[in-house]
Amino acid sequence: MHILIVQARVKAEFIEAFRQATSVNAEMSAKEPGVARFDFMQQQHDPARFVIYEVYRDAGAPAKHKETAHYNAWVEKVSHMFEEPRTRALYTNVFPADEAW
Repeated sequence: MHILIVQARVKAEFIEAFRQATSVNAEMSAKEPGVARFDFMQQQHDPARFVIYEVYRDAGAPAKHKETAHYNAWVEKVSHMFEEPRTRALYTNVFPADEAW
């Protein structure tokens, strides 16, 4: 599995719009064949902070995800909403075993 964790801080006036746009993207992304999991979370104590947890089945799946219409629509819709550049970190799965996904 190839895991990507994205952290974002959104401008206060865009919190709800970001939630809506990212929820649509997450719902569509979770249906992609190369995606094992696509979670979208909002921090409880700072509602302007969000995390996207993406788990891909193979190394090529993230690139395929970035070619989808829903991802590109999301980028266009939310690109001006960030308080600061979002961060991305790649991880390797340890537990549970890949077969458990």
